Amino acid sequence: MWTSPNTLLGLLAGGFGLALGARAQWHGRELALAFGRMPWLWPGALTLGNVILHTGDSLQVACTTYAHRARRAVEPRVSLADHERAHVYQYMVLGPLFLPVYLLCGGVSVRNPLERAADHYARHGCGWWPWPPRRNRAVAPRRIGPGHHGFQP
Repeated sequence: MWTSPNTLLGLLAGGFGLALGARAQWHGRELALAFGRMPWLWPGALTLGNVILHTGDSLQVACTTYAHRARRAVEPRVSLADHERAHVYQYMVLGPLFLPVYLLCGGVSVRNPLERAADHYARHGCGWWPWPPRRNRAVAPRRIGPGHHGFQP
């Protein structure tokens, strides 16, 4: 439910693509309906909620990472399916806030932490969330008393 507005946008775009020859296929591992052979001008993929729109025949292809494309690092190619699955997970957390957060973080860019995390997940199978978890604020330790070497919270 949380990501329904984004998924609806993806379904509308996918429906438009179907009318122009795209193909739809459910991908259980990605938790998404993928529309392949989408008729737009640039090659690649776009995830909207639980919908992946892509220009190829399959998500099971290798693609370059954003850092590699921007010549910031030499990295091996990653699975497009794994990269886009990371975005599905990010949408599941951020819901309708994903697109504004994505744009505020730099949009389609190597500087975008959401894209870097998706590349990391595609390379390593973990780390799809770009920010560290909040930790409980620890109480500073204090001495028990003069001459004691132990600490207590």
